[in-house]
Amino acid sequence: MHEVGMMQNVLATAVERAKHEGASHIRLLQMRVGEASGVVPESLQLAFDVVKKETIAEDAKLQVESVPIVCYCPNCTTEFHPTDLLYECPECHHPYCEVRQGKEFELAFLEVS
Repeated sequence: MHEVGMMQNVLATAVERAKHEGASHIRLLQMRVGEASGVVPESLQLAFDVVKKETIAEDAKLQVESVPIVCYCPNCTTEFHPTDLLYECPECHHPYCEVRQGKEFELAFLEVS
């Protein structure tokens, strides 16, 4: 479960930022996780529950915002939400479309006290 290592890094960043702001507790971490990021939100929650122990985020909650995949076809300039893993344009069937959204894995908001 690679989510544990990822959450360790996110939590370390959050703790560093909170301490820099003079906070002694982290109450909430809000993350944006793309559908194409390879991260399973349920596993992320389990990982967070493990890594937050004995830190200033021990009582914190994790909120995960799922970011849908949006692709762009350079051939016909269509933006679309793919229906499968091939990301083929539904209009012109161009096979090589750019993923414009959906790969995110980021700490979006931090609530501290």
